[in-house]
Order: sequence, then C-alpha cells, then structure tokens
Amino acid sequence: MMFYYHPSYSALALPERHRFPIDKYRLLKQLVSNFIDEQYFITPQQATKAQLTLCHNPVYVDAFLAGSLDSKAIKKMGFPWSTELVERTLYSVGASIQGAEFALQQGAAFNLSGGYHHAFTGYGSGFCIFNDLAIAAAHLIDTEQADTVLIFDCDVHQGDGTAEVTQVHPQIISCSIHCQQNFPRIKQQSNYDFALEHGTTDAEYLETVKQALALTTRLHQPDIILYNAGADIATDDELGHFQVSLEGVYQRDYFVLNQAKKAKIPVFAAMGGGYQRNVSRLVDVHGQLFRAAVDLF
Repeated sequence: MMFYYHPSYSALALPERHRFPIDKYRLLKQLVSNFIDEQYFITPQQATKAQLTLCHNPVYVDAFLAGSLDSKAIKKMGFPWSTELVERTLYSVGASIQGAEFALQQGAAFNLSGGYHHAFTGYGSGFCIFNDLAIAAAHLIDTEQADTVLIFDCDVHQGDGTAEVTQVHPQIISCSIHCQQNFPRIKQQSNYDFALEHGTTDAEYLETVKQALALTTRLHQPDIILYNAGADIATDDELGHFQVSLEGVYQRDYFVLNQAKKAKIPVFAAMGGGYQRNVSRLVDVHGQLFRAAVDLF
C-alpha cells in the first residue's frame, strides 16, 4: 500500500473567496502523516502529453499546457489559468496513473488528490481539467496491464466527464452513484448510474453502494477498481445535498476497500470532491478513506 502526494496539490493561488478549498490537500497530508509512516508516501512524476491524449483532444491539451485557452473555457474549468495550475494538474494526473499501476501489482494505492470526473474529452469543467481516473484506466489498457477497468465513482456529483470520455473505451466500465438534483444539471449516461434523491441518508446510500459494487464486479470481473471516494456525500457538505454521517463515510470507504480485498481485485482510490468552508472538518471527512485503508491493509 502506497500513498501519492505532491506539495503542488495545495500550491495554487486562488482569488479571495474562491469556492475551491485548495488548502485541504496540505492539511490532509498532515493528518494522514499522524498514522501513516513517511516511508509509505511516494512523490509522483508528472503525466506526459501522450498519456493525457489517451482521453483528451490534443488541441485542448496543447491549449491548456500553453495557456492559450479562451476566457469561456477558463471560466467553465473553474480555476484561473497559471503555470502553477499546469504543474499541479500534471502531478495529480501522474499520481493516479502511477498509483493505479502500483495497485495493480501490489493490491492497493491512494492519491491524496484526483477524482477529476467532470473533465470531458475537449474541455475542463467543475474544477476538473483532465480526467485522471479515465486516463489511468486507458493507460493500463493501452499498455496491456489490464483488460477491464471499473471506475467506481462515489462522489455526490455525477461523473459526467467520465461517462463521456469512456464512451469510446469499451473496456472501461463507468459506474456513478450520485445525487439526482445536484450538479451537473444535464447528466451523461454512464455504463451504470445510480441516482439518489436529495437528503439521502446512511442506510439507503450504503445499500446502494453495496448493490452497485456487487453488480458491476460480478458482471465485468474487472482487473482493477479505480475508486473515486468523494467526501461531498457528507451531511455538512455545502455542495452535497446528501445527509450521510461521518461514520457513514467511513463505512462506505471500508466496504469498497474490503470488498476489493476479499475479491482479490486491486484497488486504487482518489479523493474526489469535498466542499466545506470549515476545512478542518472537511479534512476529517476525507481522512475516513485513509483510516479505512490503515484498518484493512
């Protein structure tokens, strides 16, 4: 089990009152370091352009890397463009690619970033620039390390970008469990969509996760599960709309990791979304994934 982290994850200057809680990555690393020894952390390498274009239009990739996106594309992306944003993005995507490779060989790995499921083939959206889990899946298939990859997305928002990107990758199975009344307004069609209602609580949510994971793993026998462990399902999340307790978040993460372990399916997990202005409380929600990991591996 290894954990991928780079200081650039939080090294991004954003406008005052910007909605994205950029400090959460640095604070999560501090939290996780309290119970995970430093030897289990890996500094990732940057993703390459060739890896990015496995899932993204080369014109879009070039425009982002060069800083030549138009203002409409930058607004949709959600972040002001900067060289720091490019660096952060490449390290985040690189960590998911390398972490997925490690998990495939050793059983489990985790990125203290990632889960950028709103990134489409030709544009970024909703704080997501390149779709790291789709890219990691495509890389594993392209390099013949895997035949079938399951992206199991438990972020509260539908993985609309993942659904669109993976339409041309039949060996990547997309499964999204999300709030029907939440962003994005226009949903895409994943291989499997489980849309739950505003105000969903622990019992219904956890039962849906259990059924969805059992169904998709039984039908597709994936070589690896790429798990988007969004923290925005939690009760206090300001962009969430679910009423899942902190214990419910832990139970979800423990269940997904434990089922993968019991079935001997490698699992790689990325953080996904989480939006609370009380960042220490938000970090505690994200921390449930890593507490579950320590309890299991």
